[in-house]
Amino acid sequence: MTTFQCELGRETNFSRKVPAGARFDLALNFDIPVFDNPLPYVPELDPDYFFDAETTTALLIGFARNRRVLLHGLHGVGKSTHIEQIAARLGWPCLRLNLDSQISRMDLIGKDSIRLSEGLQITEFQDGVLPWALQRPVALILDEYDAARPDVLFVFQRVLENNGKLVLPDRARVIQPHSCFRLFATANTLGMGDATGIYHGTQPLNQGQLDRWNLVAELRYLKPEREVELVLAKMPELAAVEGRALVEAMVVFAGLTREGFQLGDVATILSPRGVIGWAENWLILSDLISSFRLSFLNRCDPAERPIFAEYFQRAFGVELPGLRI
Repeated sequence: MTTFQCELGRETNFSRKVPAGARFDLALNFDIPVFDNPLPYVPELDPDYFFDAETTTALLIGFARNRRVLLHGLHGVGKSTHIEQIAARLGWPCLRLNLDSQISRMDLIGKDSIRLSEGLQITEFQDGVLPWALQRPVALILDEYDAARPDVLFVFQRVLENNGKLVLPDRARVIQPHSCFRLFATANTLGMGDATGIYHGTQPLNQGQLDRWNLVAELRYLKPEREVELVLAKMPELAAVEGRALVEAMVVFAGLTREGFQLGDVATILSPRGVIGWAENWLILSDLISSFRLSFLNRCDPAERPIFAEYFQRAFGVELPGLRI
């Protein structure tokens, strides 16, 4: 963590406050801090990003009032990106920590390390990512929160409280959070486990800890017209009439997969991220069916492929040839 310490000092504070509603075109009556000076770890701004109003409101409250926000939703809806793009517009440093099963308490809290000093071996404590972030103006995003081990999640128990201090008993240290430290989390499930089987590795969350999140928001897939505009913004070369019609049909197909998932007919969803990938592959191949197979169909359960072939025919008016079951 030494590199982090050199690049983002603890003394940094926000520059000013601006009306949150005006900056994000929402009917909000509170101000939000912004950083005017360029700082490390501020996400790159995506000028074409579309903000969901309810989710944005919850996240802005988190940034403005230091509230802990848990954001859940299906894969590909842009949960982490939503937080990052708000941070980008506020000039707020932001770090994403993926809580996979390999993350340990030591990774979060820190550990003793040995270094050489004047030819002698010296043992000193190296802060983990949590003590480092707590002491700085950083929005820390805990990605895949519902995939972390229970013993790891309990590290955040005290920190989840507003201005919650981090106690390191073995170091006799109590860490007071920086006034501009913020904590967010994203999850595919809402802490009840995964009954669908599509999010292997997730697990039920401790309800006492879930209760410590001040705000919980659900991010859903974009409306079809918004999704079309998103894809075209990423690939303006498709903005001609023929290209737009192609993208609209791709979005129709994606919508059918999501409806089929809700009805229990299929277990695979084409997310907005998947639609963009399909469109990019189509630009490379100039072949609708080949790009469809390589982008989506080949990762689907063979037993469900006839259903996806039907969705394809409904979206494009074209039968899918050579379907192998």
